[in-house]
Amino acid sequence: MAKSGTHVRFAAVGDIHVNKDSAGSLRSFFAQASEAADALLLCGDLTDYGTAEEARVLVEELGAVSVPIVAVLGNHDFESGTPEVVCNALTRAGVRVLDGEACEIEGVGIAGVKGFAGGFGRGSLGAWGEPAIKQFVQEALHEAMKLESALAKLRTPRRIALLHYSPIAGTVAGEPVEIFPFLGSSRLEEPLLRYPVDAVFHGHAHRGAPEGKTINGVPVFNVAKPLLQRARPGQPPFRLFEVPREAAPPAGDTDAAVAQPRAPTIA
Repeated sequence: MAKSGTHVRFAAVGDIHVNKDSAGSLRSFFAQASEAADALLLCGDLTDYGTAEEARVLVEELGAVSVPIVAVLGNHDFESGTPEVVCNALTRAGVRVLDGEACEIEGVGIAGVKGFAGGFGRGSLGAWGEPAIKQFVQEALHEAMKLESALAKLRTPRRIALLHYSPIAGTVAGEPVEIFPFLGSSRLEEPLLRYPVDAVFHGHAHRGAPEGKTINGVPVFNVAKPLLQRARPGQPPFRLFEVPREAAPPAGDTDAAVAQPRAPTIA
């Protein structure tokens, strides 16, 4: 697909769950995403157990991608206790792995963090009682603070938030209600209300809903690959999202640097 002069296209997907037997099975998928977009966004659970062998296979499969790649890790990437193995392999391959940091792709700012669990709204776990409960809640707060820090660094008119866990209950609907508290946390939504973005992408909830919105109306997309395969049969299992390119301000015109809002488009 030819690059658009008016929009920046992002292909987003999560929960790829690469294992040692995945070699050769994902290159065409990644090539298709690369052809369709200006950048590829990966929403965690990129490996099954977070091993060095899986990370090696993942990097080899991503060799089919010819556009910038931005990623966050997921809980599966932590399973072996060495998430740095996955992170380092991706970084050496040129992937930008975000963990409370921000980057910019063709004028669009991206803030990324894994996120954490804890529940939504009135069902959120509170930091009360045993030290283990307080530590659990503190982890959710810590991830939310990292997201806020990343968002605060962005100075671009257009912004995207990249997560693994969901910030809202809407995109986990369809999963058993009993496991909602382990699929995300409303604490991740709070920074998105203070620092609005054009869209939020996450994974993790394989049987959730493809779309939802934050309290302030920002679109949230669950791009777990198993969900997209089931919800959009016959279509490639990644979400395409277009953001209008911001026109460069005339030389010496500092006021023109503040762009007027324009609606992004979704595929």
